[in-house]
Amino acid sequence: MALHAVLAVDSSPLGMFGYFREHRSEVLNWLGYHAWLSAVPVVLGLLISLPLGWLARRYKWTYPPLVTAAGLLYTIPSIALFVSMPSLIGTQILDPINVAVALTVYTVALLVRVVADGLTAVPEDVAQAATAMGLTRRQRLWKVELPLAVPVIAAGVRVAVVANVSLVAVAGTIGVPNLGQLFTTGFQLSVGNPYYPPITLGIVLCVLLALLLDLLVVGGTWLATPWRRAVGRS
Repeated sequence: MALHAVLAVDSSPLGMFGYFREHRSEVLNWLGYHAWLSAVPVVLGLLISLPLGWLARRYKWTYPPLVTAAGLLYTIPSIALFVSMPSLIGTQILDPINVAVALTVYTVALLVRVVADGLTAVPEDVAQAATAMGLTRRQRLWKVELPLAVPVIAAGVRVAVVANVSLVAVAGTIGVPNLGQLFTTGFQLSVGNPYYPPITLGIVLCVLLALLLDLLVVGGTWLATPWRRAVGRS
C-alpha cells in the first residue's frame, strides 16, 4: 500500500481495526513470533533455574554469588544483549534465536532467586516428616519440596512472562519480526501528523498476549497444586 493511501485512512487510535484488516496476515505472523519468543525462553529459563535454585538452597554459601550474578545479568540493557548475541553464538543479526537466547538469560536471572527462596520456604518439619517416611533426598525434592514451592515459583514465572512480552517488542526496533514492528511502522508513518493505528494495535495485542500467557501460567499452577484445591474444598 502506498504511503499516501495509508495516511488517507483513519489515523486515530480506533483506526487500528482498519489497519488490522488491511495487514491481517502480516500482523498475525508477527503475533506468532512474539508469542514464541515470549514463552519459549520462560520454559528454558525455568528448566535452567531449577537446578541452580536448588544448588543455592542446598549449599548456602552458593546463594550470594548465584543471586548476585543473576542480578547483574538482569541489568544488561536488552538492546545491547540482542545486538551482541550474533557474535556470541554465531547467528545472523536478525535471527529470532538471538532474542530467544537473550530472554532465556533474563529469565534465568529472574528465577534463580525465586526458585531458591521457594524451596527455602518449605517448612523444615515437612521435609523431616518426608525423610521419616523413607523418602530419599531426591524423592523428597520432587514429591514434597518442589510441589510445595510451586506457588512461589509460579509467581516469578508470571513476572518473567509479562516482562518477556515487553522485551520482545524492543527487539522489533532492530528488525526482528514481532509485534514491535508495529511500533516502528507507526513512527515511520507519523510524517507531519501522528499515525496511531499500528502503534495502538501493537499495544493492544501485547497486552492481550501478556494476559493470555499469564492465564496459562495460572492454569498450570492450578493443575500442579491439587493439594491447594483440596484444602480450599475442606
